[in-house]
Amino acid sequence: MAAPPSAVTTAFLLDFAAAWNRHDIEALMRFMTDDCVFHAVAGPDLHGRSFSGRAAVREGFALAWQTFPDAAWRDPEAFVCGDRGVLESTFTGTKADGTRVEARMVDVFTFRDGRIAVKNAYRKDRPPLPPR
Repeated sequence: MAAPPSAVTTAFLLDFAAAWNRHDIEALMRFMTDDCVFHAVAGPDLHGRSFSGRAAVREGFALAWQTFPDAAWRDPEAFVCGDRGVLESTFTGTKADGTRVEARMVDVFTFRDGRIAVKNAYRKDRPPLPPR
């Protein structure tokens, strides 16, 4: 990825989504600021589980693939308005025990200096699907 633009575009967010689907942690981290924050879809706190700073966010992102080795974010749609943006998709994944998830989700972003400063993830709370 070249130097970030001063203003984030929908193409930037769709490239970020594509990196998730490739399970490419190096590419994902290039989209993030040095002091980035990731609020995961689940966890004990109001914002789920929060990861702050590059090392922690990297760990949080990697947990998605550890939990769901076949994780995919399908049919992404994005919009950007100033320093905020949204990426909507259908999340699919299978846990090691065969439990499958398929649910719509959104990521709400805050941008700074052409990168993602905050990624706040939300997913529909849908019952697990039967194993294949």
